[in-house]
Amino acid sequence: MDAPQILLTNDDGIDSVGFRALYEGLSTVADVVAVAPADDQSAVGRTVSETVEFTDHEYGYAVHGTPVDCVIAGLGSICPDVDLVVSGCNKGGNLGAYVLGRSGTVSAAVEAAFFGVPAISVSMYIEGGEDWASLATEPADFATARRATKHLVEHATTSGVFEAADYLNVNVPFVDNAGVSGSIPMRVTQPSMRYEMGAERNGDREIALKDGIWELMRGDSVDDPVGTDRRAVADGEISVSPLTAPHSTQQHDALDEIVAAYSSNAKTEADGE
Repeated sequence: MDAPQILLTNDDGIDSVGFRALYEGLSTVADVVAVAPADDQSAVGRTVSETVEFTDHEYGYAVHGTPVDCVIAGLGSICPDVDLVVSGCNKGGNLGAYVLGRSGTVSAAVEAAFFGVPAISVSMYIEGGEDWASLATEPADFATARRATKHLVEHATTSGVFEAADYLNVNVPFVDNAGVSGSIPMRVTQPSMRYEMGAERNGDREIALKDGIWELMRGDSVDDPVGTDRRAVADGEISVSPLTAPHSTQQHDALDEIVAAYSSNAKTEADGE
């Protein structure tokens, strides 16, 4: 079988160490073309531009835009015949349902799904506190993420996984010296529904918005149930959440009645005018 064609993108920028790690790893099992932001575009969600400039890069193309811009430009013009989009590896976790729409890494995978192309978003959670920036600075530090992504690319794309899921959101716990560490288990999960956003007033004209989840992720304080992405990563496991892109709902009898009543009342009011 021919090697799969992969569009590789991210939100940390095309020259980030996590991106390099995945590019080098995936290039051993696939034909990879990079279509990634020229600079850091973290937490831009599904922001899209009207036009973007792009330049040649040793890995492919550097786009002066967002991760979603990269996917649209890539699948719509630069490399429309790829088999898979991979987004990452992000330095920092993308865990929990409330994060999915904010993350540029995940948003790239969502955008690919609307093109009908399966996707995998990959992030690495680092429990670092104030020294977070000093960790995971070399491609070898992303060895576990690279290994897990290669495994999913090689197997999920040929086993029918994407007949049910539009994309996989993968979170990998950071392990020091991951290049020589032992195997880390992988678990199928669902995004945690835990939500800890809050606001605190600072003086008269400023309000600080705080996400309390990340403080809870440090140490042994995570109490999310087994089966959630956050629980898996806290337990030292690789989390793989199979997800669908369109926001979906179910038929709702009460809402049907409300809508029908509005239509009936509107006709009655119009007849009375």
